[in-house]
Amino acid sequence: MTPRVIPTRFLLCALALSGISACGTVGPDRGALGEPEVTRLNQTAPPGARPGTCWGKNVTPAIIETVTHQVMLQPAQVMVDGTVAQPAIYKTETRQEIVRERVETWFLTPCADTMTPAFVKSVQRALAARGLFGGTISGAMNAGTRAAVRRYQKPLGLDSGILSLAAARKLGLVAVEDAG
Repeated sequence: MTPRVIPTRFLLCALALSGISACGTVGPDRGALGEPEVTRLNQTAPPGARPGTCWGKNVTPAIIETVTHQVMLQPAQVMVDGTVAQPAIYKTETRQEIVRERVETWFLTPCADTMTPAFVKSVQRALAARGLFGGTISGAMNAGTRAAVRRYQKPLGLDSGILSLAAARKLGLVAVEDAG
């Protein structure tokens, strides 16, 4: 009996398919795909911050575009009868222009001692109740949770995956300070 030879491409396809099926439902967190990487929690506070408060910082990078202009070096020479004796001479100039300046936004956040797994589960449940979080209620501030936080806060004026203190209060998860 002669051994059967399997072409390499079929073998590679079979291995790839078996690898995909072995992965099951585990894959990239699709909820975090649009999360900006410039969003981060800082250990420092902005100048003049009240001691003992915790802060997040969201940096929106500047938008810089390359702009090209045609600059006339010499105008066209036109005869009296309207014929062009010599066309105009132009030079191309290219420069960088800032379309939108870089913006740093500081905002109050719940401190690390507040961000317990039980608190994060409450955040996940509150976001799920609003249709913003579809992941597992795990108590982990993972990429999917941060993406849901961002979806919740963006209409409130903060495009960040870090939970702000204002958003936590609006979700009913942090007590509102007494003004009196």
